[in-house]
Amino acid sequence: MKLAFIIDPIHQLDPCHDTSVALMEAAQTLGHEVWITQANWLHIVDSKAWAILKQVELVPVELSEGHWVAANPWYHLSSSVLTNLESMDAVFMRTDPPVNDSYLYATYILDYIDQSKTLVINNPHGIRKANEKMYALQFTQCIPTTIVSSDKQVIREFVEAQGATILKPLGNKAGEGILFLQSGDRNFNSIVELSTHQNQVPVMVQQYLPEAKAGDKRIILLNGEPIGSLNRLSSGSDFRNNMATGGTVAKTEITPREQEICVALAEKLRQDGLMFVGIDVIGGYLTEVNVTSPTGIREIDRLNNVKIGDQVIKWLETKKQ
Repeated sequence: MKLAFIIDPIHQLDPCHDTSVALMEAAQTLGHEVWITQANWLHIVDSKAWAILKQVELVPVELSEGHWVAANPWYHLSSSVLTNLESMDAVFMRTDPPVNDSYLYATYILDYIDQSKTLVINNPHGIRKANEKMYALQFTQCIPTTIVSSDKQVIREFVEAQGATILKPLGNKAGEGILFLQSGDRNFNSIVELSTHQNQVPVMVQQYLPEAKAGDKRIILLNGEPIGSLNRLSSGSDFRNNMATGGTVAKTEITPREQEICVALAEKLRQDGLMFVGIDVIGGYLTEVNVTSPTGIREIDRLNNVKIGDQVIKWLETKKQ
């Protein structure tokens, strides 16, 4: 197969952590061509999606004393070539959030790929539909008590009723802008005004789950089925468990309750073309559904001696037969 990956500039990626690199390595190891491009290298020509592509040859990371180690340099690139993306067997949309204008326009360009010829992972329409905070709200049996509002009084009443809450901007990633907000906080007005841009932009406010102290579980789903998980733990100086905020990771198992959550999501994810997804679960409650560039498989592989990337590419092989 010929696979194209839409990524952030490759020199900015961390081969020991980045899931995109793990997927590309798996594709290369299994004998497929790997090409890369960027969102700003996409074009529409004659009503078809094209891209400036570079073939990449990767030096796979190696596990040494419990840590991934990368070569230097860890990749080599070919010359650029302008290519119709329908000449690829699949295109992975792996640009990191935020989902800003540039990101959205890239998904509109990807709409011009005939998916009967070239599979786009994840489906651009599905990505636009699935705000990573809001998408979870349709699974009411799975989520903690939650509101979305830009109104200070509505937020105040909710916080007073709950006592302790978590406030989340709807468009951020990696724990950015997430705040702990509790009843009686003297900074309440300022926090809400800053987060909502003076009551102009809605935010999510969620019941605080004390179980967060025991970790924030990331579960990777492939075509609606869980294929791996890890537990993320805060550094101790921060209530957030995100790896990007200094959190650590630990081996974990998927509980029966978490299996129920996966089953509840599966059919809807398939309907929306969201094939490679990372969900976040705290204390048996779904908190987010990550569809843009979910990460975590390097850590899952290291902790469990598995190859999640191989599972993804082998699944794709069956889809393209």
